[in-house]
Amino acid sequence: MEEVFLSEVRSKKQEVRSKKQEVRSKKRTSCLLPLASRLLSLASCLLLLASGAYAELGDKVAGKEVFEKRCKQCHGEKGEGNGIIAEKVYPPPRNFTSGIFKYKTSPGDQVPRDEDLLRTINEGFGEASMPAWKDIMTEKEKRDVIAHEKTFSDVFEIDDPPEEINYGKEVPFSEQSVLKGKELFKKAECPMCHGENGKGDGVKKLKDTWGNREWARNLTKPWTYNAGSKPKNIFARITIGIPGTQMPSFNFTEEERWHVVNYVRFLADETRRVKKEEEDKPLKAKYINIEIPWDADAPEWKGAPFKAVKLFPQDQTEEKYFKPTNDGITWRVLFNDKELAFLIEWDDRTKSVPGDVEAEKLSEGDLFEDAVAIQLPRVILPRIPIEEQLPSIRHGDNEFGVNIWYWSSGTTVRPQLTKVVYSDGIGVKRVEPDNKVGLSGRGVYKGGIWKVILKRGLKTSNPKDDLQFETDRLIPVAFGNWDGSNGGKGNKHTATQWYWLILERS
Repeated sequence: MEEVFLSEVRSKKQEVRSKKQEVRSKKRTSCLLPLASRLLSLASCLLLLASGAYAELGDKVAGKEVFEKRCKQCHGEKGEGNGIIAEKVYPPPRNFTSGIFKYKTSPGDQVPRDEDLLRTINEGFGEASMPAWKDIMTEKEKRDVIAHEKTFSDVFEIDDPPEEINYGKEVPFSEQSVLKGKELFKKAECPMCHGENGKGDGVKKLKDTWGNREWARNLTKPWTYNAGSKPKNIFARITIGIPGTQMPSFNFTEEERWHVVNYVRFLADETRRVKKEEEDKPLKAKYINIEIPWDADAPEWKGAPFKAVKLFPQDQTEEKYFKPTNDGITWRVLFNDKELAFLIEWDDRTKSVPGDVEAEKLSEGDLFEDAVAIQLPRVILPRIPIEEQLPSIRHGDNEFGVNIWYWSSGTTVRPQLTKVVYSDGIGVKRVEPDNKVGLSGRGVYKGGIWKVILKRGLKTSNPKDDLQFETDRLIPVAFGNWDGSNGGKGNKHTATQWYWLILERS
């Protein structure tokens, strides 16, 4: 096991080297820019370096106008985090009157630096509800709104500006550093919240200072980190903690903190990252001339092309779902001469099986089953343009119905469930058990990951209602996901947009 871990570290180290080489290459290219362009770039850098003076230069009166136009809807007129859409976003908007700011680079109880506030405005928070305003607000508007933001709390009534933490000397990414960081991660009991493999599947139920339910960060998805995922960003979180939450600061030496940083970097799982440049490309199913394995870790599955796609909160019906925790799935497809199977994987902080005492302790409210669904058209229509082959994402309609393959995690008294839903729109459906339609499903939860395989014959005896799979044709496919520990049931779920699948034997 340790050798496997070391092999993964070496692979990650090579990945880091490649990224550094890419950065160096870009730097060398930048040196060839015409002098005027280089001077312009220098001027831009100087402007950024001067950002610490933004608040001092800002006009709080003008900032109030910007705040009311851009920020009031979430943060409220008086900055109390109670805007008209506050209940519909997750995490909840910041209450500025408390004087508590989660993400900063100043030590201890010091207020955030102007650079921290500016970064939040520019970049937003990962995939949270705080958007990035970098290209929307002018630089003056940003300076002004920071000045106004500071009027909501007296914590900013200080004589001296806050300091920045000391980052010391960064420890290079290496096998030795990652191993040391892993031991420190365990020593500090980080797995209690973040899970053994950093998936956020710990055993502690977390709430913030304001009583809101919080879920530990999934460290394998650095693109979702609030306040950035660069080494210095991670170092700051370990050094300062996250005020207002149960994420503490850690009494490690400077060098030890850098080792933990390198371990956290090692945890990144790129198979979960959505690649925008790949979104419109069809996923190619892999043809095999043997029986499709039920083992999700079988080499046939490992060698199959995959696509990571984003999950969005369901907002198409009255019973909307505003506070999801599962943000994406990764899917692959295998087929042979007789059948086809989907492997759907998603990171899930909890294994939601109603009746399980430990699962009920972690649940936010009532505990429901975890579930996933695949939506397919009943038939492929020969329409041009190709977009007209797409049924309504709202479970089809009277003209163009859909098949929905559904799987759920079961309960302590009932096994996992697989079924097919024939739908002509939301609320217009017929349900058939798996044994009647030839659909089989199995799911395994381990290490904060659900791996679910759904398998069916390429052809069925009911071509009127069941999609008949053919090679060399584009097939629309979409997905739904339910997090049973976070209120996921019925219409309260997440879903993807339509994607394309194609079966090719070559």
